[in-house]
Amino acid sequence: MDDALLANVVLVLHFFYAGFVVFGFAAVGVGAVLGWSWVRNRKFRIAHLIAIAIVGIETVAGLACPLTLLEYSLRRGAGLGSPEETFIGRIVSRMLYYDLPAWVFATTNVALALLAVALMFWVRPSRPDKRNRGAPSISIR
Repeated sequence: MDDALLANVVLVLHFFYAGFVVFGFAAVGVGAVLGWSWVRNRKFRIAHLIAIAIVGIETVAGLACPLTLLEYSLRRGAGLGSPEETFIGRIVSRMLYYDLPAWVFATTNVALALLAVALMFWVRPSRPDKRNRGAPSISIR
């Protein structure tokens, strides 16, 4: 696989990561109101919390996103400058990257990380059923 294609793959993965964070918040909020049980799934909620916590920690530590760094490194290796030089890159980068001051992203990222922690208390994940741990879930009538 050449570097330009790999850069686009990283860009698309980055987009899905961001989408998981953003739509995860929407799903938990809407799902709590509408009574969707899956938004209380412990594994989903922990994965969502970890995903946004990573972004928040990177922001507070002043680190650049590793996916962005990898994507740009692959683009340079392919002799490309920006994602706008490829069809996929042009479409996805317009949805993922915005021309705003850095403080806007920092504030948003930290606020979202704190919101994810708060949601763990407001919309509690379901507890694992300790009675049936390891037992098959077959009912015979």
